Amino acid sequence: MPVFSSGSHGLDLPYPAGPPGPTAESRTLAQAAGARDPGTALACPPVSASRGSQAERRTGRRQAPRRLRWLLPAALLAVVLAAALVRAASEHVPPVRVRRTIAAQVTLPGRPPALAWPQEGQAAVEVEGVGSLGAFGGDTPVPIASVAKMMTAYLTLREHPLSAGQSGFVITVNAVQAAEEHVRAAEGQSVVPVRAGERLSERQALQALMLPSANNVAAMLAVHDAGSTDAFVAQMNGQARALGMRSSTYTDPSGFLDTTLSTASDQLKLVQAAMSIPAFAQIVDTSAARLPVAGVVHNYDDLVGEEGYVGVKTGSDRAAGGCLAFAKRVSVDGHRFMVLGVVLGQRDGELIEAALTAAHQLGNSAAAALRVRTALPAGTRVLTLTAADGRHAAARTSRPLKVIGWPGLRVPVTVAIHHASVSVDAGQQLARVQIKGASTAAIASSPLAKPSFGWRLDHLF
Repeated sequence: MPVFSSGSHGLDLPYPAGPPGPTAESRTLAQAAGARDPGTALACPPVSASRGSQAERRTGRRQAPRRLRWLLPAALLAVVLAAALVRAASEHVPPVRVRRTIAAQVTLPGRPPALAWPQEGQAAVEVEGVGSLGAFGGDTPVPIASVAKMMTAYLTLREHPLSAGQSGFVITVNAVQAAEEHVRAAEGQSVVPVRAGERLSERQALQALMLPSANNVAAMLAVHDAGSTDAFVAQMNGQARALGMRSSTYTDPSGFLDTTLSTASDQLKLVQAAMSIPAFAQIVDTSAARLPVAGVVHNYDDLVGEEGYVGVKTGSDRAAGGCLAFAKRVSVDGHRFMVLGVVLGQRDGELIEAALTAAHQLGNSAAAALRVRTALPAGTRVLTLTAADGRHAAARTSRPLKVIGWPGLRVPVTVAIHHASVSVDAGQQLARVQIKGASTAAIASSPLAKPSFGWRLDHLF
């Protein structure tokens, strides 16, 4: 039998046939591990190692979802922020809003001109292409005497235009017309001598009508054009309505009848229309002409050929007084203009002389009022500029804008606005301002930068 040595006691004890029982050390380990059976405890892996592995596995499974819970929102936030930044950087910014602030019309500064209006009757005056200088004496229709012949000449030339150098149609004077000349002369009418069989060209007939103011030729032209004086008078009134002459009534082609009535303002409309016909303007700007039977005839308008006066028609009788429609050329700063006017009802002395004097004074005073004037000084505000973020700037005239006129004249202002972007530089041209052919640029007086990145980010949604 094997002998077991007990160690320090020196006793040899026999080793039992079965496995040795649990020692104190093993029991202690088992008890520490909480095992009920020491044998079972000794047969298993160490309790601490096994439980540690399971805890790590449990901890790993629990920690992964916790990280995802904060990583995913952070990643999404980063994506959203990046997208917002990209969109803010590339987002279209509204262009600068441009609003016109200058009025549609401006009035030339200064005291209105003191025109030499007549002391009686009626008058009206304007500068062609510039504007009206006003009227005097009211708008009650009054007799106009031979000034009515302007409408007869105007209608004739509208129906039968004359080019430069042309003579036009031909009127052959018949016996009735020749006899009528003597009847009219006996009544004190203004006539030119004619003879049966005489041939008068259209140009010659108009010269007889407008220079020595032949009433008998007015009747010849009416019959030639319309077939009768009544039909022609109807055309005269129709044309007056077409020209806006609402206070005018024609009852004969010469103005001899006191029932042919008009106003200075109405006749001024006719002057403007008639003087636009070159043949009319050429005929009335003539001091004398030669006719087949009458010979040399002279223009009653003694102003023609003096101081730029170029016509247009005299008129005088007891009912109408002295009358004159006039035209005067004037040059200002290298530009040519036409002063047009009418005076009616002048009775201070010999009638035609009274009309010539009144017209001369009025025409000269109107011409003197026509000067270069500053319509818009440099720096006049034209536009207001507003950026998308609400900041403001202004566009102003780059230099003075000058026109030809007189103090008190109202002139239209045209503004052609250029396309504006999201920003504006100082001095950038934003519009073109024009008044009666004169123009200047409207430029930004200060810069207007595009909205900041922060503003765009703030207004992204």
